[in-house]
Parts: sequence; structure tokens; C-alpha cells
Amino acid sequence: MTSSRGRARLGLLVPFTNTNFEPDMALMCPGGISLHTARMGGYDEDEIPDAAQMQGLGAAELDGPLALLMGVKPDVVIYGCTSATLTHGPAFDRALAARISAQSGAKTVTAAGALVHALETLGVRKIGFASPYVAGINDMAVAFLEDQGFVSVQRSEVNETLDNTGQGALSPEDVYALGKRADHPDAEAIVLSCTDMRSVEVLARLEAAIQKPVISSNQAILFQALSLLGVPDAVPGFGRLLERTRT
Repeated sequence: MTSSRGRARLGLLVPFTNTNFEPDMALMCPGGISLHTARMGGYDEDEIPDAAQMQGLGAAELDGPLALLMGVKPDVVIYGCTSATLTHGPAFDRALAARISAQSGAKTVTAAGALVHALETLGVRKIGFASPYVAGINDMAVAFLEDQGFVSVQRSEVNETLDNTGQGALSPEDVYALGKRADHPDAEAIVLSCTDMRSVEVLARLEAAIQKPVISSNQAILFQALSLLGVPDAVPGFGRLLERTRT
């Protein structure tokens, strides 16, 4: 049996309605790395998670959740929502990471920043972009990535407006189809954005189908966290990114 502790601790700041981030991280984590969570608010669970709602989450007070999380003394603190900082822009994302790191004394990963780190690691510039977000957030997400030097040559969106529960309830088959629609001959990789979308379960299958890397928020988060920790393990089964060894 693989040990679930003793090597490093990851502290996860999770939107309070998110049901998939923690299971995904538990599914992918190498042995010896433990997961510890605190929930974040700042948005209305009964409202559609549009730009205003997600900007509210991004700007919400973190002192309470972060103070509770620091009780376990995590080695890396992870901000586990992509759209909360995508909707504010790259400067906000970097400032938030710096603030969390300064308050916690721990290394910090944001979901949006992890996507950028993953794309830079793979050396790609042209991407297909897919998410369960409303169109307005997708506009902001594409602009965020473009500001960092990544051009979205294809965009795939859901056909209906999903609430918080609906985003998390998309099946892996739904996500696979969404990712397939994001492919384009000019795309060097596909990005599946959202920590509450069940992407990691289909990464390997989707990569086999389109013959190019597929990056998801949660996979990219773990990759950057392991890099910061100096954990070299390749993690098989969840896409090319995690199958890389880190030095």
C-alpha cells in the first residue's frame, strides 16, 4: 500500500461548491504527499458563475481560510480556482500568489498560473481552449492566455449555461467531447480549464485521439506543485505533462 503522508503536504484553497478538485488531486498525487483543504467563499452558489461572481471569489477575503489551512503547515499552498483569477488578469493572479506566499511562508501555485507554467514547459504557443464557463469568462480566459503569449486558434464551449452544480456534474464523456471540439490542425496543445471539471480522467484518452498534449487545470496545478517541491516522480496515466520527470 502506498503511503499517503510523510513526504510533503499540499494545502488546497477550494471554492466551497467545488466537488472535483480534491478527488482529482487524490487520484493523481504520488505516494507520500498528503492533501489538506480549506473552503473559500465570496460568491453565491445559487447564481450562475459568470464574470462578476468569479471576480467576487477572486477578490474575497482569504485571511480566514488561509489561517486555518496554515494549521497543518503545508509546503505548498494551492489556490484552486482558475476562473477567479482569469477574470482579473495576469497581474492580479501574480499578486494573489505573492500575497498568499507572503502570508503563509509557503510556496504558492494558482490554477491560472499553473496553466501558463504548463504551456511554457511544453513550449507551445497555439492552443485549443475548452471550458464549462459562460462565454464572457471564456473571452477573459482567452485574453488572459493571449497576454501571456498563447494564441487560442480554436474554442470549445458547452451548449448551455451551467450553474455551479452543473459544471461539476459534467461527465468525463462530456469533457472528452468538449476537448475533441477544441482541437484544430494549428493547435499544438489543448487546454481544459476549470478545477471543478472532470478532465483528468480523460487526458490520456484524449491525447491518444488527437496526438498532442492536453493540459487541464488540476493536472497543471499538480505538475507545478511537484516541481516546486523538487519531487521528480513521473505520474503515469494523466497526460504527457505529468509523465515528464522533474529535476
